[in-house]
Amino acid sequence: MRSAGIHHTTAIAGDPQRNLDFYTETLGLRLVKRTVNFDDPGSYHFYFGDNIGSPGTIMTFFPWPGARRGARGSGQVTTVSFAVPQNSMAFWKERLRANHVIAEEITGAFGNETIRFLDPDGLVLQLIAIPGEVEGSRGSYLKGSAAGSLDVARDDRIGGFAPPTLEVRRPNQTEKLLAEILGFEFVAEEGNRRRFRGNGATASAEIDLVSSEAGFGQIAIGTVHHIAFRAADDDEQLKMREQLVARGLNVTPVIDRQYFHSIYFREPNGILFEIATDGPGFLIDEQADALGETLKLPPIYESNRKEIERVLPAIHLHHSVAS
Repeated sequence: MRSAGIHHTTAIAGDPQRNLDFYTETLGLRLVKRTVNFDDPGSYHFYFGDNIGSPGTIMTFFPWPGARRGARGSGQVTTVSFAVPQNSMAFWKERLRANHVIAEEITGAFGNETIRFLDPDGLVLQLIAIPGEVEGSRGSYLKGSAAGSLDVARDDRIGGFAPPTLEVRRPNQTEKLLAEILGFEFVAEEGNRRRFRGNGATASAEIDLVSSEAGFGQIAIGTVHHIAFRAADDDEQLKMREQLVARGLNVTPVIDRQYFHSIYFREPNGILFEIATDGPGFLIDEQADALGETLKLPPIYESNRKEIERVLPAIHLHHSVAS
């Protein structure tokens, strides 16, 4: 068994409207699902991604207004990276500047041209130039679709994830789990950074482990809550779970997240890992041209919809016409 790479990454935001505006209007991602935290229905769960929320493109957030700011450190995903086409860097430098985002152009890991910046809550983001066509760059948004800035041309659009940075104190233990359970292979090394690749053919199949002696991070606003890896289907996920349990790890039962099935556990250095199935996907309860338009609730909460909607902060969706 070899995972195809990253399924999604989930972080914590502060103000939901500010989060929504930044990831759709500034970064040009599409809001593919607006729901609630299934474990805390009094807060939103936003999913951003390509036109249909394909695995490998999905960035999600729990907006917690009024919560404290987190702190980056070891035992965390400290940097979230997105893949952009090689010839799009000038566009992104200007777009970030026009949106008053302070960004720096750097020579990133393994020589990739990279733009580094913070989102409004302090989460470290990177845009990494990827040679050739990046996944998701060919898809066009649909007329009338919810929040997604369509003035980002196809040739410039974010095309899913690039390798994230996972900082750990004992990398050998995490490497062993990645290799023996998820099937990641070591492919490159640069200083204290080691890159691993799953069986996918795109940048979202790769992750970077960085050996770090930093203090442990604190998960709150502006930090990553967990990172999810892909399982092709329920059978593959169950086999992975059996292997994790056999290693003595505390793994949750399979949890139905409606759009995928999930298991969760902490890897040996403390990062919360999820293994999520590719299906059934975000089209099971909304048409493709209406993704993100309405608040979707799991069946267990549907009878409490009025109360949930009363508690959730009001947000405004920006609409654009198709390009």
